[in-house]
Amino acid sequence: MKFVSFRFQGRCHSGLLEGGRVVPLVDLKLRESLSLQDAIERGLSVANVGDFSDKRRSTALSEIDMLPPITHPRKIVCVGTNYESHRVETRGEKTTKPPIFLRTAESLVADGAPLLCPPESAMFDFEGEIAVVMGRSARRVPKESALDYVFGYSCFNDASLRDWQRHTHQWTPGKNFDATGGFGPYLVTKDEVGPLEDLHLTTRLNGQIVQQASSQQMIFSIAEIIEYVSTFTTLRAGDVIATGTPGGVGALRDPPLFMKSGDRVEVEVSRVGLLSNPVMAG
Repeated sequence: MKFVSFRFQGRCHSGLLEGGRVVPLVDLKLRESLSLQDAIERGLSVANVGDFSDKRRSTALSEIDMLPPITHPRKIVCVGTNYESHRVETRGEKTTKPPIFLRTAESLVADGAPLLCPPESAMFDFEGEIAVVMGRSARRVPKESALDYVFGYSCFNDASLRDWQRHTHQWTPGKNFDATGGFGPYLVTKDEVGPLEDLHLTTRLNGQIVQQASSQQMIFSIAEIIEYVSTFTTLRAGDVIATGTPGGVGALRDPPLFMKSGDRVEVEVSRVGLLSNPVMAG
């Protein structure tokens, strides 16, 4: 199943995508719209989606404005240097634990919305990734059962301002300018995605492939990431984990290749979807 968050007639909603239409998610007793995060927190699943769906009404996909699948996650946990090809191009040392940093919700935009290239930097780089959305609370979860806590997957562009990222050894400023990252277009349930070992990730800039990798090339698997992160913080339903980008980033090319106003960047994950964003001056 595919779920979306969206704005329609000035209000924010979430819904189940069925063909070219969206069936809204609601509290059927109170007749109130639910955010996708609220629905997941209340136990939304593939088995009980009918208990959350107002099947009497639906909206054409063409009539809505997409929002990030989880609009205000409590946490957006990001993994750095999690593909061997990216570790090699950065000349980074091998680590026994995944490098972790955080993004804010304000730094992300939906599929189709512009990524804003801020005037403070001319080093706006692409980073295609696979995003994980948690389905229930997880604390000190062993990797053997970690995927049981996942609700689904989405596409993610952890776009970065490289000069701001390199101001100090902390990456936060370069990762959190408003509206610089992409998330979407929808959230696909884990049963529909299937085995994670053969997911293929492709990033395109203006139609040209700039990154391409298989999830098999991750240094730390998604289960291992959940185990590690849930050890130091409680992961809640709706929390997002961006699982790292493969080699091919623009900053490490010769010559460097950065995004600029007028470009279009796409992140495609097999069995998950295609995230597409124009780039505009911010």
